[in-house]
Amino acid sequence: MTELSPLLAEFPFVYRAEVRFRDLDALGHVNNAVYATYFESARLNYYQALTGLPLARLNIILAEITITYHAPAHFGDTLDIGARVASIGTKSFVMEYLAVAQRDHTALKIATCRSVLVAYDYQTGKSVPVSEELRRAVEVGDR
Repeated sequence: MTELSPLLAEFPFVYRAEVRFRDLDALGHVNNAVYATYFESARLNYYQALTGLPLARLNIILAEITITYHAPAHFGDTLDIGARVASIGTKSFVMEYLAVAQRDHTALKIATCRSVLVAYDYQTGKSVPVSEELRRAVEVGDR
């Protein structure tokens, strides 16, 4: 594993994604829609690392996602994606992400993202309060 960029120092969790040929658009760079999948993978892996819960018991639902593109990623790039919980409300929390690629021994900011997740009970179809377990896990994980 290569050394992580200092750009990711403020992120308690880093997910590594390899850019595949199928991720590219006709112009030869990663299609904008694929970044949502990269950030989703980082989010789910981070959340599972925090809670230890299997995917079927995560009990969160995506309410909003905003992605800002800074530079194109290309086939063969490795993206290190930092993820962190930026704030926690009563029934939702905000996550932030940063995707970085290494090019010519230089870290390049590829994309940033912000998402809003809602604690959700899939059986009742309603939002629920964010669990105290998640609050504690975020507190411990960010140290």
